[in-house]
Amino acid sequence: MKKRLYLDCAATSWPKAPGVAGAMAFYLTDVGCNVGHGAYQAAYDVGATVLDVRKRLCRMFGGPAPQNVVLTSGATHALNLVLNGLLRPGDRVVTSPMEHNSVLRPLHRLEARGVRVDYLACGQDGALLPGQAEALIGRDVRLVVLTHASNVCGTLMPIAKIGRLCRENGVFFCVDGAQTAGSIPIDMKAMGIDALALPGHKGLLGPQGVGALLLSDTISAAMEPLLTGGTGSRSDSLDMPDFLPDRFEAGTLNLPGIYGLQAALDWLEAQDGMALRDREIRLTGHLLARMRELEPDGLRVLGTFHAVDRVGIVSVDFPGLDNTKAAFRLEQNYGIQCRCGLHSAPLAHQTLGTFPQGTVRFSVGPFTRFEDIDYLQAAVCDIMEI
Repeated sequence: MKKRLYLDCAATSWPKAPGVAGAMAFYLTDVGCNVGHGAYQAAYDVGATVLDVRKRLCRMFGGPAPQNVVLTSGATHALNLVLNGLLRPGDRVVTSPMEHNSVLRPLHRLEARGVRVDYLACGQDGALLPGQAEALIGRDVRLVVLTHASNVCGTLMPIAKIGRLCRENGVFFCVDGAQTAGSIPIDMKAMGIDALALPGHKGLLGPQGVGALLLSDTISAAMEPLLTGGTGSRSDSLDMPDFLPDRFEAGTLNLPGIYGLQAALDWLEAQDGMALRDREIRLTGHLLARMRELEPDGLRVLGTFHAVDRVGIVSVDFPGLDNTKAAFRLEQNYGIQCRCGLHSAPLAHQTLGTFPQGTVRFSVGPFTRFEDIDYLQAAVCDIMEI
């Protein structure tokens, strides 16, 4: 059997946390009912599970209250709730060129409708240039939306600093936690975050199709629902309920996914979070070092070279070799599964100098081994013929 080395955790984590698959199967085979509608014990039990997940996410990320945890299909859904629910023609929003298309595409559409979008400048390592935030974030700004870490090069953004600036200027602050939630500590209150978008399937080690949006009371009061429909509450009214989380949760929740996410949170809460982050830093540093050893042969390594200032993502640009072909050969010949292309972040590649060819991205998780990185380096050397 061909070796399988999974290095695409920035796209989705694998393996999932122990217990995730079993919890989802338990819901589908032994529970099966909906939440908030049935007047019987099994439905009440499902409701208790959903509330438990809200409480845990609230506690993990310093949210205001469990009801402020809106369950979504993922981070893209969560970001769209904020951007389309808050911004109106004439509003000004500040973001960065390092954003994923889950931010860029909604903003592009809103810009055509009269929303002004300004971009913080970043250097070729993906980091914000000094003085950018102070120069652009003023009282005329409605919202700052910023990724916590680039999904292309892994560079971390100064979220706490931006949060302080937003608080000082009365500006709403939305953070895309797609690449950090579950691996890097985030505290909404301490960091001045009004809206935090989370996927369940990446650092939280849960299944695809479930995520969350944590909201402050102030930003939720200023937002309009993106979707309207059934909630199982206030069914006598044709208006959406005016309370959280129902105001932003029209339709049926992904209950198998929520059961899976609960199991993932079980596993994460049983671990030493600081130890997991320390291991990620050491593993990322090892990956950086192995790839940088090949720079004299022309391999270009993207992002900051300080592992503590990034997540477990390392992107490279192959010299004289199509990146797509390089990724294909890594999988076909060595079983190394990685990501190539623009990673749904075109402006990031323009900033990093890798547009339009993109990069080959290697991303690690808590189950990646140090010896896997050595195997990767040997494979990269082989396809570079060095």
